[in-house]
Amino acid sequence: MNSKTKDYIIIGFALFSMFFGAGNLIFPPTLGQSLGNNYWLGIIGFTIMGVGLPLLGLIACTKNNGNFENMSAKVGPTFSKVYSITLFLLIGPLLAIPRTAASTFEISILPNFQNVNQFIFIIVYFAINLIFVLKPTKIIEAIGKYLTPILLLILVLLLAKGFISPISNFSQSTITKPLSHSLIEGYQTMDAIASIVFATLIIGSVKSKGYKNKEVIGVTLRASVIAIVGLAIIYGGLIFLGAKTGNLANGLTNSQLLIFLSKSILGNFGALAIGIAFGLACLTTSIGLLSAGGEFFERVSNGKLKYKVNVIIMSVVSIFLANFGLDKIISFSASLLSIIYPVSIVIILLNLFDSKLKSNLTIKYSTYTTLLFSILTFISTKVPSIKNLLSYLPLSDIGFSWVLPFIIAFIISNYFLKHDTKPTDNVDTLMDN
Repeated sequence: MNSKTKDYIIIGFALFSMFFGAGNLIFPPTLGQSLGNNYWLGIIGFTIMGVGLPLLGLIACTKNNGNFENMSAKVGPTFSKVYSITLFLLIGPLLAIPRTAASTFEISILPNFQNVNQFIFIIVYFAINLIFVLKPTKIIEAIGKYLTPILLLILVLLLAKGFISPISNFSQSTITKPLSHSLIEGYQTMDAIASIVFATLIIGSVKSKGYKNKEVIGVTLRASVIAIVGLAIIYGGLIFLGAKTGNLANGLTNSQLLIFLSKSILGNFGALAIGIAFGLACLTTSIGLLSAGGEFFERVSNGKLKYKVNVIIMSVVSIFLANFGLDKIISFSASLLSIIYPVSIVIILLNLFDSKLKSNLTIKYSTYTTLLFSILTFISTKVPSIKNLLSYLPLSDIGFSWVLPFIIAFIISNYFLKHDTKPTDNVDTLMDN
């Protein structure tokens, strides 16, 4: 194996493991259980949001020198600052990082060690995180070489046994619109917004190995393909396993269903095996998020907030929030993601094709329109009059009321408004670095 191929594999495995956190294991089985024999639509929808969109996010961020602030800056400097900070708070200490700790306790620790104190465990969990993130130059290599292969081995064992000997027939479908439901469920992985965050870390690792100019893009994309293919296989397998539970697992929560599947498929060894897999998945994700967050807040503060201080503060906040438990974190995150995800989708798509746009005004108006209708959709869950108003929009009944307004704003701003300058395409910038 030549050195380039080895780099592709190590970085690709690292990226896979950083993506593959709490939501990637607990949501697919529950989705499969709710869809029954419509599980294949679940695989399509969940893969689009949990695999396809993150890949596009990585490509878009790579075009912008691996800096996602360059992407949002095309909307405007104020928006970029607010969006970037909000994104890192959500993907970091407010939602994603605490969720990894809370879910690790509920799935990896509680079923196997019932006397372990939750608060003490969470402190130990973040102490382990800090061992890795306080030496960021070793993060990618350590994750890719050591943690990911163990995770993959356990998951392959679970999926293979589950395919060969399903525990039951298909469950009863309870979802009337399986594809759209699966797309929305894909939000919960947070992988699309994580992709533009992780891109900075991955590109930094690629450059540290001596790659320059066009090689950076090539290595990053090849590594990304390895990660994305791995995610698609795992998602599809977990959705299928969830669909094959019959009436055996009705009423179980996300974490309970995962534990039930592991015990049913692998016997007494199941809970321990899935606990190890889940713990590694969450650990590698939180390591990546803490490291990326530490670098981001140091950069955005112009060096006033140092990397080590940032990761310690983020860890302390995460310890506090993680103690609220997994269910409360998931419930809270669903509402916030319904706002930030559509905006992130639009920013990713428009940055991919910015060379085809007349100017950054198209990105600006399209993004603000999407933000407005995402906020209205969020408010409509509490205000019936707004819900009735949005019901006139196509796709509003499946959670995509922002799509038509976005399309209209895009067409008007790109084809009918006067533009003075072309948008900046940052591919050349990356090539020169």
